[in-house]
Amino acid sequence: MAKSTLTQDEKKLLKQVYWRSFTEFASVTPTKLGGSGVTYAMLPFIDKYYKTDEEKRDAMVRHNTYFNTTVATYPFVLGVAGSMEKENAEQADFDAESISAIKTSLMGPLSGLGDSIFWGVLRVIAAGIGVSLANQGNPFAPIVFLLVFNIPTQLTRWYAGKIGYTLGSTYIYDLYESGMMAVLTKAASIVGITMVGAMAASMVKFDVKWNMLINGKAVMKSQEMLDSIFIGILPLAFTLICFWLIAKKNVSINKMIIGVIVFGILVSFLGIA
Repeated sequence: MAKSTLTQDEKKLLKQVYWRSFTEFASVTPTKLGGSGVTYAMLPFIDKYYKTDEEKRDAMVRHNTYFNTTVATYPFVLGVAGSMEKENAEQADFDAESISAIKTSLMGPLSGLGDSIFWGVLRVIAAGIGVSLANQGNPFAPIVFLLVFNIPTQLTRWYAGKIGYTLGSTYIYDLYESGMMAVLTKAASIVGITMVGAMAASMVKFDVKWNMLINGKAVMKSQEMLDSIFIGILPLAFTLICFWLIAKKNVSINKMIIGVIVFGILVSFLGIA
């Protein structure tokens, strides 16, 4: 069973990790995204539980990999990983690779749930209240917006870290053995895919400007024709092609970013879109 109480040293560690967790995306790279922030946040655990420089170096390398999840649920992952690092330091036969596996498996579900709750619901509610007060000329509207959004978010961040550390890896293993992790992952994946689809439709813009002209008059507008077939078909196709290149052709993120920029410049220069 996972432990249910925390020592004073553990509470101090969790407090340090909580404050450090704000740097998740302070140093973002295309290949690691929030990996550097994760490593920085995990340092209190690493320094506490490992004695040799080699052990500390191995732990830092383990965490300095690709990581991305919602900031509100992120401390839960840190708590679980910290608990597992403690077990790894105390047990000679502990599988250190399981720490990375647990982190990776939690990213998707927590992103789907966190984005839906905090960005999709709480932020909209907070903005609605703030805008309503602003329309009434209330000068405290921005403060109310920040409070409505941040108080639940920060409470979640604080208690998620404690819960993750208290439950530790035991709870995660129980979820896997019972099959609940697969259910949660599937449900959260559906939410996540829905969010990706919504983002592609709203954020990827590709309007065709080429039209069929007769005597200088447009008789067929390409964009209207495409919209009559499927609204947003070009943004969707462009997004799927990018996913295909990354997943099937092993195109690196850096090359993809450069390619998208060059493509955007080219179509703008040609007047296609």
